[in-house]
Amino acid sequence: MKLLYSDLGNLEAGDVVVVTISGDSMNVRLFDSSNFSAFSNNRQAQGFGGHATKSPVRLVVPRAGHWYVVLDRGGYAFNVRWGARVERQRGRILPPLRSSQPVPATIPELADIGHNLNDLSDAGETSPEYDVFISHASEDKDDVVRPLAAELAAAGLSVWYDEYELRVGDSLRRKIDRGIAHSRYGIVVLSPAFFARNWTQYELDGLVTKEVSGTQVILPLWHNLSREELISHSPSLADKVALSTANYTVAEIATQITAAVTAVRA
Repeated sequence: MKLLYSDLGNLEAGDVVVVTISGDSMNVRLFDSSNFSAFSNNRQAQGFGGHATKSPVRLVVPRAGHWYVVLDRGGYAFNVRWGARVERQRGRILPPLRSSQPVPATIPELADIGHNLNDLSDAGETSPEYDVFISHASEDKDDVVRPLAAELAAAGLSVWYDEYELRVGDSLRRKIDRGIAHSRYGIVVLSPAFFARNWTQYELDGLVTKEVSGTQVILPLWHNLSREELISHSPSLADKVALSTANYTVAEIATQITAAVTAVRA
């Protein structure tokens, strides 16, 4: 099999592998030791990542262990120059919900939140029923929300998503309130449609209320939304670590969210 790889050694969950590529587009994936051995010997293997069409590629390490980054084109020849480095982001504290700091010029990676959430979590609190609650406008279901919910569930997260939880005759307000109250984090899919709906604002208010205690709860995701548009709706949300569908695929976003959440559960 034609491939390039780098032995990254032992990494922690939430570390970020940054791969720069010049030349052909490539498959860029992370493999742990056993899966790297299987993949390099043409056996079935599980990796984290996907096809990269732009550089750099940022991959979040989903769990602690010995990792390899692998580039390939599915067995086809390629012409590429590349390099890889590891960003160890542990211990960095994010700004609070209401912050006097200016909006950063670029959006940091969601992977930054993992260890911060761990520091802020109440170790003695009873575990909630859901890992994540997804707040979204119905207009964004097909493009983002439904595939994101499926990716997160496949990765082993417990997901509160309306199509999974709501049944005919349910009280919408009570089900949403319970979902928010019993979820560790809220993924908020911020879009023009999100800010045009009353129910999404209700859900956001509930998640903000949970953050008043100082615990990071909201995981923002930008969809078809510029920073300027977000600032016009909510300056405080514009100052929070986020991912954007303009920069990442749904699968890549799910990988980063899973790594951040599982870093806290571990």
